[in-house]
Amino acid sequence: MSHNVISIEYTLKDAGTNEQLDSNVGGNPLDFISGMGQIIPGLEKEIESLQAGEKADVMVPPAEAYGEYNEEAVQVLPKEQFAGIDLVEGMSLYGTGEDQQTVQVMVKSFTDDEVTIDYNHPLAGKSLMFSVGILDVRAATDEEIQTGVVGGMAAMGGCCGGGSCGTENSAESTKTECCEGEKHGEEHECCGGHDGEGCKNS
Repeated sequence: MSHNVISIEYTLKDAGTNEQLDSNVGGNPLDFISGMGQIIPGLEKEIESLQAGEKADVMVPPAEAYGEYNEEAVQVLPKEQFAGIDLVEGMSLYGTGEDQQTVQVMVKSFTDDEVTIDYNHPLAGKSLMFSVGILDVRAATDEEIQTGVVGGMAAMGGCCGGGSCGTENSAESTKTECCEGEKHGEEHECCGGHDGEGCKNS
């Protein structure tokens, strides 16, 4: 299949509440390579046939976005794994998943001894409404196809891409501290996740 570099601006709302979750309008466009899974499938399939200058409103159900909410993805960990972190309910941290990749987790609650964390994506279980404008469409270069990187710069998935919401272009509602005072967007192993190593820089 052919791969195109598509540049978009978008506003993202929770379709259930109409709350605005994210927008890059007036900022840097989101660039992605079509056909490489860099943005959520429900959005990509609706806009990959659009041309530069076109706009569309796209409703994406959970199954084609960040999945349904999984109650089994909520875990209780010893509080000592969070030493040095000023815990706040609802804050986002970075943990290590079973595959040793860095994953975002949310602090649901905590006591003097335990912390309940949620490995679900912040947008899991939500139907999403995107208002999208296509800024540019061009054929991807061979290098971009091989590396999956647009123009030689690190791919920034944004809130509609690749499960990265809450890292680079995170929704306003999920922007939080990471590792107490560390720069948001850097990768850390804050809560030890499944390996229980505790908070540290990765």
